[in-house]
Amino acid sequence: MNERETPGQLGLGNASGVSDAEARQPGKSPPFSMNWVVGSADLEIINATTGRRSCGGPSRLCKHVLSARWARLYGRLSTRTPSPGDTPSMYCEAKLGAHTYQSVKQQLFKAFQKAGLGTWVRKPPEQQQFLLTL
Repeated sequence: MNERETPGQLGLGNASGVSDAEARQPGKSPPFSMNWVVGSADLEIINATTGRRSCGGPSRLCKHVLSARWARLYGRLSTRTPSPGDTPSMYCEAKLGAHTYQSVKQQLFKAFQKAGLGTWVRKPPEQQQFLLTL
């Protein structure tokens, strides 16, 4: 963030992207991706087609693993005891219940359109319809 930006301000810089899912040419991308964590010697190699590790297991970056880690951390830090029915059972419910996130996401989408960067390509809803194991 530079000195002219304030927290929460959209700084687009040289952002650009593809607004049409059909225009994307996945054949030009490598068939894998890699990620690593500072302080760990583990390199994770992900199959770009399946989104799974080369050994077949889920990535540490998949939504399910990240949401489970967040829930464990939140459980350790929160002083509030959740009541029955208070915790969403599905990932999509948790995201819809995050009102600040939803509001900021809509502002971002509108800013992209206003800047002429096209519309956000939405993922299939079934990618967010999985049970949370908290």
